[in-house]
Amino acid sequence: MKTIEIKGTLRNELGKKSTKKIRKEDGVPCVIYGKEKNIHFHAHELAFKNLVYTHEAHLVKLDIEGKEYKAVLHDMQFHPVTDRIIHADFVQIFDDKPVLIDIPVTVTGDAEGVKSGGKLIVKKRHLKVKGFAKDLPEELVVDVTDLKIAHSIKVGELKYDNIELIDPKITTVVTVATSRVALKTEEEEAAEAAAAAAAAGAEGGEAAASAAPGEEKGKEKGKEKEKDKEKEKK
Repeated sequence: MKTIEIKGTLRNELGKKSTKKIRKEDGVPCVIYGKEKNIHFHAHELAFKNLVYTHEAHLVKLDIEGKEYKAVLHDMQFHPVTDRIIHADFVQIFDDKPVLIDIPVTVTGDAEGVKSGGKLIVKKRHLKVKGFAKDLPEELVVDVTDLKIAHSIKVGELKYDNIELIDPKITTVVTVATSRVALKTEEEEAAEAAAAAAAAGAEGGEAAASAAPGEEKGKEKGKEKEKDKEKEKK
């Protein structure tokens, strides 16, 4: 996993007044949740560009006035109107301890179900992963090539080297739903089958109908023969 460096400055004062001043100067108030203590600092909002506006997950090297900390982004808050970053939370990590981090899902392959008219739906854009920093991937690749209509790939079916997926195993990651096109095709097939069955039934009925007159004629001839025999006896 790639590492992004962010340089920051320690906060000497906390509170709304200090926070407002930092944001007014295009800064972002931040905190590192450390092993022994929490560290409050601020950094320029442009420093977060490569961390936030990307599909990939990254480790972060925080340089706070010359002292470095390894961390992962835990949470980030945005302004509801301007969408600017207003706060960032980091969690300090260590080489000898596993890390909990959300890693994005990347889908690869042309699903068989999509070729048949289905619609591919990604249910989980990120999965929570546990592992050592050196083993963490930038993305979790999910191959959907063999995925059929109405089938799905769940967390329990995914395997990656040296990391553990924390989400419940029954959680659906990606599925192929039945689209209108696929549904129409299924309905057409059902209609064709019904028509074929009806045609077969009609043919059977005609055969029975054509056989009926022959049977009636045979019965009439039999009756006539019996009457002739009775006349001869008399």
